Amino acid sequence: MSDKTAKKPAKRRIGAESSATRAAILEATNAVIRDEGYAAASTRRVAARAGLKPSLVHYYFPTTEDLLMAVMQAGAAESDAWLEGILNGPQPLQSLWRFFCDTSRNELSLEMMAMANHRPVLKAAIKDHSERMRARQIEVIETVLGQKLINTGGMPPAGVALVLAGIGRALMMEGGLGVSSGHKEAAKWVENWLAQIVDD
Repeated sequence: MSDKTAKKPAKRRIGAESSATRAAILEATNAVIRDEGYAAASTRRVAARAGLKPSLVHYYFPTTEDLLMAVMQAGAAESDAWLEGILNGPQPLQSLWRFFCDTSRNELSLEMMAMANHRPVLKAAIKDHSERMRARQIEVIETVLGQKLINTGGMPPAGVALVLAGIGRALMMEGGLGVSSGHKEAAKWVENWLAQIVDD
């Protein structure tokens, strides 16, 4: 058979993204990562948690990296929706601060960071998502503060976003380790600072 008439290999079929089974696999993967660490999120372990056969996990996610990427993307979409609700609601800066301090995502967030350090493709995806989120935050800060930006002491909107994210995440991560020294003082400072730059 000539090269021209040779058949191309059939494209592997992958389960639909709207499938309830796919959603159950992602939920099980989240649970494994949260409870046992991302390194434990093997096909067999996830399948066992979801009550499915490993072959069914492979049907939806041919590789472990596909599975982990889907988990990251689902988490990013959830964060985006939450963030938009905050930024479009009342007191967006104070709500953004609380968003960064939220501890309900501690375990998963820490595991995602660890996972990114060992998987370049995931690291790039997380970086791109973080940059998009930061740009949206900056846009809202510029809109909310307007002429009041002078109250920030000369710090531009990008700096305001970074201060909120940096201190909030430090409190979140240290809190997950049981560290609390200086946390109340830092949180109180940020709250007072926000009140000053927004209300003056």
